[in-house]
Formats: sequence, structure tokens, C-alpha cells
Amino acid sequence: MTALAVFAALCPAAPFVPTGPTVSFTEYVQPASAASPPFAAILFVPVTWLPVATLKAVVVVGNVLLLALLVRLSWRFAAHRHAPTPVPTPTPVPTLVRFSLPSVPVPVLSWVPVLLCVAVALWLEPVLRTVLFGEIGLALTCVVLWDLTRPDHALGKGFALGVVAGVELAPALFIAYLLLAGRPDAVRAGLTALGSLVGTMLLGALVLPGASLDFWTLRVFETGRAGEGWTTDNQSLQGLFARALHTTEPGVGWAVACVVITFAGLWLARRAVVRKGLETWGILVTALTALLVSPVSWSHHWVWCLPLLAVLLAEGRWRTAAAVALVFAARTFRLVPHEGGAELRLPWWQQPLASPYALLGLALLAYVAYRCHAPRTRMTLRQRATAPAGQLPASNSSASTIR
Repeated sequence: MTALAVFAALCPAAPFVPTGPTVSFTEYVQPASAASPPFAAILFVPVTWLPVATLKAVVVVGNVLLLALLVRLSWRFAAHRHAPTPVPTPTPVPTLVRFSLPSVPVPVLSWVPVLLCVAVALWLEPVLRTVLFGEIGLALTCVVLWDLTRPDHALGKGFALGVVAGVELAPALFIAYLLLAGRPDAVRAGLTALGSLVGTMLLGALVLPGASLDFWTLRVFETGRAGEGWTTDNQSLQGLFARALHTTEPGVGWAVACVVITFAGLWLARRAVVRKGLETWGILVTALTALLVSPVSWSHHWVWCLPLLAVLLAEGRWRTAAAVALVFAARTFRLVPHEGGAELRLPWWQQPLASPYALLGLALLAYVAYRCHAPRTRMTLRQRATAPAGQLPASNSSASTIR
């Protein structure tokens, strides 16, 4: 906690928020290089009211607070189970986990374990990079996670998701996930999200008509508008293909791969929910799919590593969680040559080091596919405690082994 306090105090003094000529906080003047819809420019107009020094402090401290919020939301998400019908309160079962893993319903967590988790999470490269460079990934992830884990009958569920999709286009894939989830309430939430997304587009067109027309008819199709997709900072499929093929334009191969992964990911997410009842993995698969198929997924976009780690820990998969945490903390893509176009000349044995997040995302999709096709799924103590009686495996079956 002391280390976290020192970190929060020192960060505002450093010039972490970029203010170079390619960044504008005042108006939407560079549509050719803009990666977000005009609605995002409208939404962030209030930051122009603050002096730059104050803005730096607000952004850093705000991101640390958002990180604490994301930790709490991640544990609630890890405990989230969809129950189509009311389930009687189960008899409490002893748990192997004595840390802060929540039960269902989620208990009020003390701030001590939350702060400890925040301090540990700062070692993860996507999290630290988001805090240092004043990115908005933590805020967007918090909103999406909060909205998706609300009860299906909650008033306005999906509205916040649509607004987030109006700021960054990648979360729009969650709308497709809701529409394909196979439950009437989820479809209703998907339609609500779609409506709010259209509303952000209309608001952008009303306030910035020229920029909106230019963006939605031209710039939205320019996949290179966000930056050089072949750099190691880009941990999407485009970056992986570009570096592996030693070209700045991966071409048809990358496009076909994106189409295949998009449809496969949505199908797998729906299967995880409908066949296995793994709604947490359905949401995670959608997030991983969006990160993979987005033309540019900078390393700080992968803050979904926190909900992922929370789910793995809640399921008792400690070794898998440790391996995933190591990938996100190792920063291997910083170790390979990455200056002056060196990423396009990497030998084969350095390719995995240059694309760790993308390869991990593909591996996790394969893992979920295996779980969905397995005849039975091993259940943790927590899953046994929260599952309806009819869904419990036979006690004499090896498939009911509790990890």
C-alpha cells in the first residue's frame, strides 16, 4: 500500500500524458488519423477546461482509482453465474481459497485486499502502460464489465455498452454477443446497446456533421489510421501477421484470419454460455476476439487480463493464472529489436516473443473450445456450491473431481 501511495504521488510529476503535435484535446481536426468516432471528441471536451499539469494528475490518480474499481468488478465478474430460474440458496461449502475470492452473492470486500491486488496489478504491462500514458482502457473496461454483469432484467442494461462502443469501436462486438446469446433478456440488452450506439452516431453527426460524414464513410475503413500496425506495440492479429510475414501490409491472409476468428469467437462464446453455462468465459472469449481482430490492439488495450486472471483464480486454476500473469508481466515484446523497422526483420524464434498477447489470446480460444467440447467439465468447490442440483455431476464420476 505504501508503494502504491508513493507511485500515485510521483506519477503526476512526470510528463506521462502526451501533448505532441499529433494529439489534440480541443477539437476534431485530424480525421485522417483519428481512430475513434467524432462522439469521442465531444465526450472529452471537458478535459480542455483543465490546465495540462492538473490534467496529468487527474488522469493518473483517476486511473489508479479505476484500477481499484476494476479489481472489485473482476472478482464480482468471476463469481457471476447466469441462473435462468431462481436457485435455492446452497448450503455453504468450505473453500480452498482463503484470500478475497467472492462467493455468490458477492460480499463486501475490505479495502486491504483490494489495494494489495492493485499493487500487484501494476506489475502487469497493460495496466501500468494505461496508467502511465493516461489511456482510457480501464474506464472503458469497467463500464463494459459493469453493464454485462448486471441482471438481465436490469433497467437499461446494454445502454452503457453502446455508449462505450461509440467511443471505441472494438467493444461493439459485445453487442453481437448479446444478440447471439440465446436468451430473450440478453437480446433485449443487445438491442438497447445497439440503439445507444446509433444514438452516439447521431449526436456526433448533429454536432460535427462534416467530421462524422468523413469518418463513417471513409476513415472507418482505413485500418492504418491508428498507427503503424506492424510494430510490437500492436498485439492484434494484424501485428502478428505483419511481423511473421515481414511486411507492412499483411494483406488477404490477415483479412481472412480476422473473418474466421470473428465468427469462430462469437460462435464459441455462445456455445460456452448455452452448452456449458460458462457466461464468464463467453464474455472473455468475446473480449479476446475483439482484441485479436481489431486492426490495432495496443498492449494497453489488453487490460482485460485482470478479469481473465480473476476467473482463473476463482476456478482454482492457479498454475494457469500464474502463467498468464507471467505473459502480461514479462514484457517480452520490449526485449526484441523494435526500432527503425527492426520488427519486420525478426527471425522465427523471436516471433513468439514479439506477439505474446496475440498468441495467448489464440491459445485461450482453443482452451475454451476444448472445454466446450469436453463431455463433462470438472467443477470447483465454488461451482458446486452455486450450481443447481440438476447440473451437478455424479459423485462417483472422475469428471466431478474438485480442484
